[in-house]
Amino acid sequence: MTTVSITARPWLGRRRTRNPLVIGIVRHAVLIAVLVVMLYPVVWMVAASFRPTAEVMNSLGLLSRHYTLDNYRHGWSAGQLDFSRYFLNSIAITALSIAGNLFSCSLTAYAFARLEFPFKRMLFGLLLGTMLLPYHVTLVPQYILFNQLAWMNTYLPLVVPKWLGTEAFFIFLMVQFIRTLPRELDDAARIDGCGHWRTFLRIIMPLALPALGTTALFTFINTWNDFLGPLLYLNRPELWTVSLGLNSFLDVTGESAYGSLFAMSTLALAPIVGFFLGAQKLLIEGVATTGLK
Repeated sequence: MTTVSITARPWLGRRRTRNPLVIGIVRHAVLIAVLVVMLYPVVWMVAASFRPTAEVMNSLGLLSRHYTLDNYRHGWSAGQLDFSRYFLNSIAITALSIAGNLFSCSLTAYAFARLEFPFKRMLFGLLLGTMLLPYHVTLVPQYILFNQLAWMNTYLPLVVPKWLGTEAFFIFLMVQFIRTLPRELDDAARIDGCGHWRTFLRIIMPLALPALGTTALFTFINTWNDFLGPLLYLNRPELWTVSLGLNSFLDVTGESAYGSLFAMSTLALAPIVGFFLGAQKLLIEGVATTGLK
């Protein structure tokens, strides 16, 4: 019996290379191209913040004949209040939100991951089900509730829910991470006389640092960039956050101050970049190890 060997024809008439150097160069070229496309708008915004107001919207290039810092000087002192007040308000709200999410979400996650109580699976399923609800569905009931509590023009509507374990995604993230920790650690702590509180604070929390860092990072980004929440509950300019302060540079009836807007947007972006670079290692560890069993 004769055996016939069939040789695969090269794709498009060429034999595909298996050289790791060539493959690496192609991959890096593709990644660099995607990176340029994604980062170009941000780089253009930073470059436009140093242009004179008359040249801001005239070109999509990065270079300019004239560079100036007037956009930063005018933007910082423009509007009804100094822009430093908006930064302080955003820092206060963000810090309280991070602390609230870390406390409430980690405590709730420990209960679901380590404790046994009636209807545990059903309650956890309901918790995950809340992730399917769009934010706008609960917006009106929350607004009515906070209005009846006389919380308008205060930071309470933006901060108090963070302390009540309302972020289902972060709870799920921490539950999956805590489940990867050996239960023998809990048993050893219980033998040493530790209750649930001491086990949670001294055993679980230090080991769950990557998940806590991931939660803190996403909470910071979401709270710092939040525009709809402050727009609904904060009507007085002295309570405005950075996002509302940036919105004050846009005028639908007149000329918008794009130069000052880009300058203050660059400053508003700096804390996010700094926080991300500082928590990058914890973010990678938290995402990479979550869900492993």
